[in-house]
Amino acid sequence: MAAAVQPKNSTRLLKRPRRARQSGHTLLLVGPYFIALLLVGALPAVYALIQSFISPLGGGFAGLLNYQTVLTNFRFIASFGNVGLLLLVWLPMMVVGVVGLALLIDAARGRFGKFMLFIYYLPGALAGMTNFMLWLLILDPNVSPIRFLWNATGQTSIDGILASPMHVVWVLAAMLFYQGAGSWLLIIYGGLNSVSDEVIEAARIDGCSAWQMAWRVKLPIIAPWIGYLVLMNFAYGFQIFLEPQVLATAAQGILSPQWSPNQLSYTYAYEVGNTGAAAALSVILLVITLALGVLIITKTGMLERS
Repeated sequence: MAAAVQPKNSTRLLKRPRRARQSGHTLLLVGPYFIALLLVGALPAVYALIQSFISPLGGGFAGLLNYQTVLTNFRFIASFGNVGLLLLVWLPMMVVGVVGLALLIDAARGRFGKFMLFIYYLPGALAGMTNFMLWLLILDPNVSPIRFLWNATGQTSIDGILASPMHVVWVLAAMLFYQGAGSWLLIIYGGLNSVSDEVIEAARIDGCSAWQMAWRVKLPIIAPWIGYLVLMNFAYGFQIFLEPQVLATAAQGILSPQWSPNQLSYTYAYEVGNTGAAAALSVILLVITLALGVLIITKTGMLERS
């Protein structure tokens, strides 16, 4: 009796429902993100691009006039210089501090490591206005819990502390590190947990010391996580607004209200009333941030498969 012959395409027909279910699950997972990205990301960017070519006076087409207004403003170069100096100080502090703490906690796994991870995370829970109020309290020599340090350096007011441009940079770097290090520590530590026990055991058999284990084994494996840390913190630092705005309010006349490009854009939009120039500056910030983001991604290989 001849056996029934199964059509060659029957397996394909069986796989189609499974693929359809997988596609449906994928759309369900990423669909809300793409909707949010469209509403709060892509559409505002397109709107800003359109507004950057519209004259704030007559509402007609202004060509590159708004971009010329922004680029010829004497505060434009100064604001980018301030942010660039901040990134030079803060980003290395963030990378070395967070990765170093994560490696130390990973080397001391157990209750003590978990306890220290929780302690380091606590400052991140103070993010927001609570964090700003805490820093204003610390920076005021009259009520600061470290007033003895301010008195030893001859500082009697917050104005004196922020009088030097480098003092402002170091204060902002400390604020940003304090409020973000704990959250990023969890991410980097999660990357270290992805290092398999087999790899660690093989490195120990080969005679790796603790330093060699961290430098030659763990760091190369978590390089994508470190690249992600650099990328996101670079984007945040480049578009910083709230921190220098709060300091400028606390020390009026000492810190420029246009210290960062985002503050300059805010001034154009809400104080000068030139929405076209504000939109042009926003587009410039977007282009620079995206370009440097692509550069970081390609150089670190953070999207490549291991």
